[in-house]
Amino acid sequence: MNYRQLETFRAVMLSGSASRAAELLDITQPAVSRTIAELEKGVGFVLFERIKGRLVPTPEAQMLLNEVEKSFVGLDRIRAEAARIRDFGAGSLRIASLAALGATLVPRAIYKFHQKQPEIAVNLQIHASSVVRELVSTGGFDIGLAADEVDLTGLEHQAFASVRAVCALPPGHALASKSAISPKDLNGVRFIALAPEDRARRRLDAILQAEGVVPKIIAETPSSGTLCALALSGVGIGITNPAAAEGFAIRGLEFRPFEPAVYFKSILLFRPDSQKTRLVKSFVAELMRARSAE
Repeated sequence: MNYRQLETFRAVMLSGSASRAAELLDITQPAVSRTIAELEKGVGFVLFERIKGRLVPTPEAQMLLNEVEKSFVGLDRIRAEAARIRDFGAGSLRIASLAALGATLVPRAIYKFHQKQPEIAVNLQIHASSVVRELVSTGGFDIGLAADEVDLTGLEHQAFASVRAVCALPPGHALASKSAISPKDLNGVRFIALAPEDRARRRLDAILQAEGVVPKIIAETPSSGTLCALALSGVGIGITNPAAAEGFAIRGLEFRPFEPAVYFKSILLFRPDSQKTRLVKSFVAELMRARSAE
């Protein structure tokens, strides 16, 4: 007994005749009859009565079909999974992201991705950029989104986004009357700063130092989202990534452009020594579309 014999037997049972089974399998009708005869010899009992040139299943054939169907259900699943792997790689996707994008842009990309690939499970974790880098570099995650301060040594990577910073102001703050915030506006002002290793903060610090401006730093956080929450609570003002500011304006937080421009830059990271699967490429395309829609 072999797979070809069982496949032919199943085709005859489901189609009702040797000729239709031959069409389904793209073989000749004599080949079908020969294969059925070989199977009958192998199992040791008659599967079909030959009545007026037709193959009529015996009760034993129906019993055997029930068992064969169980095997073919498993094979059909294997074929479907193989097709998914062929088209999209493994059946799951692991993404690590910095908070500024992981709470806003990435979920929108996942939603669009799932509309096209509903069978693919996505594991999204939010971490500091340094942790994102570690998760991707060790091969535990397929895609990482990190700020540009991370070490890129040994990682495949590409630039993702560069967005202009905005100034977050508590409701009713005196500076809210201005159309744009300048470095001199920050001198001596209660200020919420990003972490010292943040490249955007370093770019801002260089501007302030050149202008001789010294804000009064009273809070420090690595997260732009937390910075917005602190500003909304009246702790102070801060320069933040607008990607993390979603939902704060409706709660009363004010935003103004900061001039000269300071940019938050993010990078896509990929597992080292690993070709990008079609699944990864498909999700990256959704990320790019979500970025363009911002």
